[in-house]
Amino acid sequence: MVDLESEVPPLPPRYRFRDLLLGDQGWQNDDRVQVEFYMNENTFKERLKLFFIKNQRSSLRIRLFNFSLKLLSCLLYIIRVLLDDPTQGHGCKELNRGCSSQNYTPAKIDWSPIIWVNRSLPLWGLQVSVALISLFETMLLGYLSYKGNIWEQVLRIPFLLEIINAVPFIITIFWPALRNLFIPVFLNCWLAKHALENMINDLHRAIQRTQSAMFNQVLILISTLLCLIFTCICGIQHLERAGNKLTLFDSLYFCIVTFSTVGFGDVTPKIWPSKLLVVIMICVALVVLPIQFEQLAYLWMERQKSGGNYSRHRAQTEKHVVLCVSSLKIDLLMDFLNEFYAHPRLQDYYVVILCPTEMDAQVRRVLQIPMWSQRVIYLQGSVLKDQDLLRAKMDDAEACFILSSRCEVDRTAADHQTILRAWAVKDFAPKCPLYVQILKPENKFHIKFADHVVCEEEFKYAMLALNCICPATSTLITLLVHTSRGQEGQQSPEQWQKMYGRCSGNEVYHINLEDSTFFAEYEGKSFTYASFHAHKKFGVCLIGVRREDNKNILLNPGPRYIMSSTDVCFYINITKEENSAFKKQEQHRKNNESKSYYHGPSRLPLHSVIASMGTVAIDLQDTGCRSSSGPTLTLPSEGSKNGRRSSIAPVLEVADSSSLQACDLLSDQSEDETTPSDDDISTGLEYAKGYPPYSPYIGSSPTFCHLLHEKVPFCCLRLDKGCQHNYYEDAKAYGFKNKLIIVAAETAGNGLYNFIVPLRAYYRPKKELNPIVLLLDNPPDMHFLDAICWFPMVYYMVGSIDNLDDLLRCGVTFAANMVVVDKESTMSAEEDYMADAKTIVNVQTLFRLFSSLSIITELTHPANMRFMQFRAKDCYSLALSKLEKKEREKGSNLAFMFRLPFAAGRVFSISMLDTLLYQSFVKDYMISITRLLLGLDTTPGSGFLCSMKITEDDLWIRTYARLYQKLCSSTGDIPIGIYRTESQKLTTSESQISISVEEWEDTKDTKEQINNRNNHRNSTSSDQSDHPLLRRKSMQWARRLSRKVPKHSGKTAEKISQQRMSLYKRSERQELAELVKNRMKHLGLSTAGYDEMNDHQNTLSYILINPSPDTRLELNDVVYLIRPDPLAYVPNTASSRKNSFCNTVGQDAREETQL
Repeated sequence: MVDLESEVPPLPPRYRFRDLLLGDQGWQNDDRVQVEFYMNENTFKERLKLFFIKNQRSSLRIRLFNFSLKLLSCLLYIIRVLLDDPTQGHGCKELNRGCSSQNYTPAKIDWSPIIWVNRSLPLWGLQVSVALISLFETMLLGYLSYKGNIWEQVLRIPFLLEIINAVPFIITIFWPALRNLFIPVFLNCWLAKHALENMINDLHRAIQRTQSAMFNQVLILISTLLCLIFTCICGIQHLERAGNKLTLFDSLYFCIVTFSTVGFGDVTPKIWPSKLLVVIMICVALVVLPIQFEQLAYLWMERQKSGGNYSRHRAQTEKHVVLCVSSLKIDLLMDFLNEFYAHPRLQDYYVVILCPTEMDAQVRRVLQIPMWSQRVIYLQGSVLKDQDLLRAKMDDAEACFILSSRCEVDRTAADHQTILRAWAVKDFAPKCPLYVQILKPENKFHIKFADHVVCEEEFKYAMLALNCICPATSTLITLLVHTSRGQEGQQSPEQWQKMYGRCSGNEVYHINLEDSTFFAEYEGKSFTYASFHAHKKFGVCLIGVRREDNKNILLNPGPRYIMSSTDVCFYINITKEENSAFKKQEQHRKNNESKSYYHGPSRLPLHSVIASMGTVAIDLQDTGCRSSSGPTLTLPSEGSKNGRRSSIAPVLEVADSSSLQACDLLSDQSEDETTPSDDDISTGLEYAKGYPPYSPYIGSSPTFCHLLHEKVPFCCLRLDKGCQHNYYEDAKAYGFKNKLIIVAAETAGNGLYNFIVPLRAYYRPKKELNPIVLLLDNPPDMHFLDAICWFPMVYYMVGSIDNLDDLLRCGVTFAANMVVVDKESTMSAEEDYMADAKTIVNVQTLFRLFSSLSIITELTHPANMRFMQFRAKDCYSLALSKLEKKEREKGSNLAFMFRLPFAAGRVFSISMLDTLLYQSFVKDYMISITRLLLGLDTTPGSGFLCSMKITEDDLWIRTYARLYQKLCSSTGDIPIGIYRTESQKLTTSESQISISVEEWEDTKDTKEQINNRNNHRNSTSSDQSDHPLLRRKSMQWARRLSRKVPKHSGKTAEKISQQRMSLYKRSERQELAELVKNRMKHLGLSTAGYDEMNDHQNTLSYILINPSPDTRLELNDVVYLIRPDPLAYVPNTASSRKNSFCNTVGQDAREETQL
């Protein structure tokens, strides 16, 4: 993020002194609070755990140090053996000093060389130091990984080996007589092997490698074999100190010969302890090594076809969730795992996958990675079988996720399978929470019993509809439902990527007001007052509340809502409040705080008003009604411009009911339902407001909408064919005043109904309703037509985006947005990622033919969004591709966010919303909030999502904080983000290179050469888009023509020269424009509406969610708003309700376009 002070420069000293004289002391009483996030990780134990266990890189270093320590101990043991003389053992007595020269007698074993060894003092000191460090590290790791069962920590084999190898050395410190006691230090090789395995696991986590399972297994096999041989060598050598006095090399020779089953017999153990050790080691080798070889040989096979069972003991002691799918794809699996384990409190959870099909190769390789192999268990089985549910311990599961297979050709059949799985789980484990994903909205009512349901087509169409009136709504929602810390793009040299990546870390959180530091002080205050001051002080955006006695969430209930101590607050922030620390910024002088003068109609003490304003200079002006003809956020007067800073009214602690009813929210006489406008009278159209009388499916939420008084005949819904009621056959003939919204879909499914409803909601201004044209491949059925015939300006046409004639008839030349919906018939392909091929190529054709058309595309696979508006030689896009790869290597779940089409909201994949279902396991309110934002649900008193554009007349507000205050004090709107468009400095690309004519001509007049060169320079310097690339084929054709045709004199030569010059000046853009115009003329359409517009290749757009209060506003910024429900303030009387409701709609019409 940029420095806050650099964004908003401080006032000059003279203005500060003037403000001091005028009473503005906001700069002195700056009560902003610096917030530190993730304070739950700052305790001493959590810091140690983060350093030793959680952090991949530091944990890897610790494992490497531990591994090196164990190898050092083994090396010291070898040195001790090489320096030791068995004849001078510490335990030998004088009379037995010469025992080594005596022959071995089987009836008697001299145990003193086995019990005692010669260990020099420096060597002893080194071994004691290593033992102390090892024991301390073992105790520390045991303390950090302690989970309540001490015996589980003590009885682990690595812990026991550590005690055996370390404790005796520590005892020798206090009992010097035992300094030469034999200690089996060579057993540290097994601890080194264990440390090596842990180190490999941390290495996988640190570098995010997914192709090294084979390497991991080979390394484990080699280390196991080496540990067996080393243990056998050292054990035989030491025991034979009382026998044959073997050296280390002799022991190595014996072990190799024995394990290879050769057995020469020239070196054999003499005493029974050595023989017993050989028998034990052979048995261990026969057990361990075949297992290792088998795992290595059959790594490419599945672990078990049935997947085994999830143990009852683990189910009772550990927490797990069950994931039920019909077929498991690698993308679905990784999306689920990355989002599920992104939450800190879910790190100890196990994921049990229950799938009826066998694992494919990709899934198998991923589940072999140590990072997932310890936490993800794959079971092959059916959810419809109780024995398989018992194997997955469904009755003990914390949750069950049931996902549909969206790549199926028959999506209705996929929903039927999902419904049966949900019924089976509910029957087997009634108390298990269900999280269900359904595809078709008509099937949703079958699973109403589920705790959380996400209907794909409902969310998809509602999001695409809002994209047409609130740009990049799909990107906004996608970023809100993805878990991120906002660290993406922070290493990028471009400022927009840093701001965009930082703001993408904002998510929705909740907290009780009485337990909150953010909002506790606003108890008894209005909602808008709490939202504004919490944002100014802490940088959090309060967007909604929920009463204790009500389950409904209210988004921006408005200034009349009074905050209660039992309310649950929902806010947008980088992290939740529980993981934050608060540090008061140093406050400057606080003089005049004790004075409390009441001023103006706000009825607030003067010092309270100043404190509430922060650094914004205020003018306690009259808050009475403004003129209905002026803008909602009025410009400052000329006197204020010349005299001092522009004024903004304060946000009142408690809303003045008389002022609100009289003006801001409900005062506008520009539109009245009882007096229709001249335009309505001339067209004969009058709209009513009400609930749609017919819904195409069961379970749709009723929404108050703009409706027609009488339903339109079905024949009139056909755009391209006239009927007895009208004779129009194309979109141009209708004479629409607003631009069209065209939806290209394969069939008119019931989900398409949710595209129309948000665009016809009652809070949308009537004068700004866009006509909707449905371009369908297949004719709609009667039930669907019966549902849409009540909505104004909704038409359909049978055609395809593959056909240019169909596009021209439906009015693509004067459309505001073109929405291309992914076709169900193309969602499945032999190669998964090729499912989007047809859609991508069709959209690319649209982009080339109609470059200024805003195209919103739905894709099946998010990875394919890099092909949208593809330019092979665009260096900037290639740089973004490299940035995406770097972010993916860092483990980011939002690596695709920097792709320009996604950042601008021009491409969307429904699979991005899968995280909404996964995130609802931690945040059970996320689905409800998302449905309210998209307009799928309407709760009385809850606001709605809309947008407004910053014009030149609005730049006097300057900063996002002042905009926040202006909106809260005037209309009660809550801003949640900014959609910003910037000019993009492109490097030389294929579309910008101008080829000089001299390269292709054989002979040319000198004057023409100079003119062409001058024209070329002017074109490249002034506007490259006006002089595009001259086509190579035309050049070559003209060149061949000049060579073949003999030279003529007079008119013939002049005509050929003119033809050649016309070919030179002909560009690809002009050819495409000529093609479109010719087709329009052929169809009898007027070409006046077709504009040869410049494409928007030199701009980029992105979203800033909950930006910093000091963020500067820029021209053409689009601000996302949550506007209060207009019906919440309508009086009960009929006359007042009618007038105020109409006034609200009229006011909305103005607020959509200016402040």
